[in-house]
Amino acid sequence: MKSARERMDIVAAYEQVGTFRGAAALCGTTHKTVKRVVLEHQAGEPPDRGRRPVGVKNTECVREVIAEKVRATDGRISAKRLLPIAQAAGYTGSARNFRRAVADAKAAWRRQRRVFRPWVPTPGEHLVIDWATEAGWQIFCAVLPWSRWRFVRVARDQKAATTMRLLAECFEALGGTPRVVLADRMGCLKGGVVANVMVPTPEFVRFATHFGFRPDFCEAADPESKGVIEALCRYAQEDLVIPAGHWSTEAEANEACAAWCSEVNGRVHSTTAAIPAERLVEERKVLRALPSLRPPLRRGELRKVDKLSTVRIGSARYSVPRELIGRQVEVIATGSEVLIEHAGDVVACHQLIAPGEVSIIDEHYGGPRRGPARAVRPRSGSERAFLALGPAAERFLRDAAAAGVTKLGTELGLIVALEAAWGRDPLVAALERAVTFRRFKAADVRSILEAGPGVPTVVDAGEDLGLDLPEVPVRSLDTYRLEALG
Repeated sequence: MKSARERMDIVAAYEQVGTFRGAAALCGTTHKTVKRVVLEHQAGEPPDRGRRPVGVKNTECVREVIAEKVRATDGRISAKRLLPIAQAAGYTGSARNFRRAVADAKAAWRRQRRVFRPWVPTPGEHLVIDWATEAGWQIFCAVLPWSRWRFVRVARDQKAATTMRLLAECFEALGGTPRVVLADRMGCLKGGVVANVMVPTPEFVRFATHFGFRPDFCEAADPESKGVIEALCRYAQEDLVIPAGHWSTEAEANEACAAWCSEVNGRVHSTTAAIPAERLVEERKVLRALPSLRPPLRRGELRKVDKLSTVRIGSARYSVPRELIGRQVEVIATGSEVLIEHAGDVVACHQLIAPGEVSIIDEHYGGPRRGPARAVRPRSGSERAFLALGPAAERFLRDAAAAGVTKLGTELGLIVALEAAWGRDPLVAALERAVTFRRFKAADVRSILEAGPGVPTVVDAGEDLGLDLPEVPVRSLDTYRLEALG
C-alpha cells in the first residue's frame, strides 16, 4: 500500500505529464497503480482500509472454526472442503493462506491427539455386537475378539426384543456365554445416560442376569472402541447382503447368513492367521455354561388399548376387542400383517396399513357400524304425541326436516289431530305413504286418508301390484264350444 507522500507524488506526476504510463515511469510504479491513486484523489479522500495490527494473521478470525472442524473429523477434513465454511464465517483472505492455517491446525491436533494402546483380547471375556443396515435389511453382527468367530443374522427391525432374541440365538451357536457383552450405544438397549455412563434398560438387565453376562457399552463417538465389530458389519454388507441381491423372506435370508458364517468361520483369518472355528473350540472351554431355561422374550411392542378400543403402532391405528379397553396388549408387526396378543392369545389380526390409516374389524365393536344419527328429543306436547305414532312418524319427521319443510311444528300438530277422525293405524299407513312419495304437509296426509286403502302401492319392477279388484262372474270355456254339425 502506498504511503500518503507517495500518493501525492503520483498525483503531481500525473498532472505534469497527463498520462498514466508517463506518471508511472516517473514514479517507478505501474500504470494501474497510478490510475487507482488518481481516481481515488479525484473522488476525494481514499477510504480507510482498516489495517490489521502487526503480527495478526488474516486467518485469526476463523482459527476456532478450523480447530473445531479438524477435531471433529479427526484431522481428515481438507482445506478445500473447509474453505467455504470459513468464508461464511468471515474469512476474506486467499486460499493459499487458508491452506497453511489448516495445515498448522492439523499438526497441532496430531501433537495433542491421544495414542491408543492395542487391545489384547482375552479368551471368553468379550462378545461385541452391533447393527448395520443394507438393502432394506437390518443386519445383526456379533464377533468374539479372541477367536474372531463371527455371527450374522438379518431382521426387519432393531427393536430390543429382536436384539435379545438374536443374542440368545448367538449364545446357542457359541455353546456358552462370555463374561461381557460389549454393545454400541443402541437406542433399544439404552435406558438413559448419566454423566456419559450408559444405563441399560431393566429388560436388558434381566436378560443379562439370566444368561450371566455383564452388559457394557462403547464410548460415544469413539470408533476405536468398536473397530472389530465395525469391520464385521462392513464385511457382511459388502460380501453377504449386496451380492445376494434380494431375499424373499426372512427365513431365506437367515439361511443364507448361516451358510455365509460357516464359510467365513472356516477360513483362515488374516489377522490371527488361524481358523476362527478351530479357535472357538478352545475358547468354548472358558465360556460360561448356558442356563437350562430360556427367558421368555417379548416379540412385539407393548401398547395400552385406548378408549376407542384401538392401539397405535407405526402411526396407524388397529382395532382391538372392546373388552380389552385400558389393558396392555402386545403388538407384533410382520412384513404383511399386524398381530395383537393378550395373555398369550391372538385377539386380533390385521393387514398392515399405511401411516395415518385405521384398520377396523366390526366384530370388535359388536357388529357393523351404524350411520351417524342425531337423537330425536321431543319438547312440546304435539311433538311427543306425533312421535308416539312409532318409527313411521320418526322417519316422516327426519325426511321432512331434510326437505326443508317450513312451519314443520305446526304441520305435526295438524297431523296428530287427524288421529281422532281416522284412527291410529290408517294414520300410520298414511305417514308411510307420504314418506314414499315425499309429501310432508298435513293436507297431503289428509288426501291420502281420504283416498282410502284401495290406491296402488309402489313395488319393485316385476312384482305383484296387489290391487284390490272387484270379483266378477267367470264362465267356463265349454260355454263357448261350437256343437258339431250332424
